[in-house]
Amino acid sequence: MFPREYRGVAFAVGLFLVVQLGALALVPEFTESGYQPVENPQDPTNSLVYIVAIVAMTGLMLAAFRYEFDWAIRLLIVGVSAWLSWYVFSAIVPPLLATVPAVAVAVGLLVHPEWYVVDTAGVLMGAGAAGLFGISFGILPALVLLTFLAVYDAISVYGTEHMLSLAEGVMDLNIPVVLVIPLSLSYSLLEEDDPANGDEVHDDEIHDEIDDGEADEAVADEAVADDVGRDTAADVPDIEDRDAFFIGLGDAVIPAVMVASAATFSSAPALSVPFIGLNLPALLAMAGTLVGLLVLLRWVMKGRPHAGLPLLNGGAIGGYLLGALVAGVPLVEALGLGVVF
Repeated sequence: MFPREYRGVAFAVGLFLVVQLGALALVPEFTESGYQPVENPQDPTNSLVYIVAIVAMTGLMLAAFRYEFDWAIRLLIVGVSAWLSWYVFSAIVPPLLATVPAVAVAVGLLVHPEWYVVDTAGVLMGAGAAGLFGISFGILPALVLLTFLAVYDAISVYGTEHMLSLAEGVMDLNIPVVLVIPLSLSYSLLEEDDPANGDEVHDDEIHDEIDDGEADEAVADEAVADDVGRDTAADVPDIEDRDAFFIGLGDAVIPAVMVASAATFSSAPALSVPFIGLNLPALLAMAGTLVGLLVLLRWVMKGRPHAGLPLLNGGAIGGYLLGALVAGVPLVEALGLGVVF
């Protein structure tokens, strides 16, 4: 049997693949249904609007945690989960019927937010969001979005560290802004959060020393990885002593936007793949994301602090550009600079 850390890595890679492939499968359905929320997806100012929205949402969540409105954030995320799940299910069944499983997702998160419920909701949210963003951002807007968020993630982790405060708040809510990667078959997110267990600080939870020094995490715009708040990497327990680690849902969604955008807007010829629209730029964007993920997970396993999106977005962008050039797309067009908007 593979060591537990390898099983954890395989599980994380599987979740990322489901989000990416799900987004690719949803893109044609979303386009046909007219779900594109912008008039001109090639306009780079679309990225600026979403960037402002992301920064504003981060500030809103930080304020809510500071003034003890955690319940409002939990209800908001549960509502967004149901909303995005409806988009996903409506691509499979009639819109009215899609309401039933979408509501079931919300009820599951409210009643029994075990790790597999959180991950299921996260995958549905991730695929739905990546699909919607993918048809909303042309190549240049997608590149702008991914580049900005990679820089913002690095600054918020290594500079201002406000993402650590956000992480401290969301980890106790059991909501799908994180993907839970269990390393033990007996792991239970609910039992871990139960004060009756008598041990409220676990190896894979946030420690009270979050203000004392460096943090070990892999956060995207609204999430945290494993063991946030450790003073040094030497303080992080061995992987054998952990039951789970966490990766931000944004880590899966944001690079998948590049994948979906490439599949939608690149002029590269389509590959013959059943059920999904795929071309070489989108395929290599997926591969680049997974390479970045493997490097990120290796650092997380060793307790090395790192922000997630610089690696993941960098891999997605690099893979996309390589795939576009190999497919014969001129560099100017691959960068989206030749598009009139």
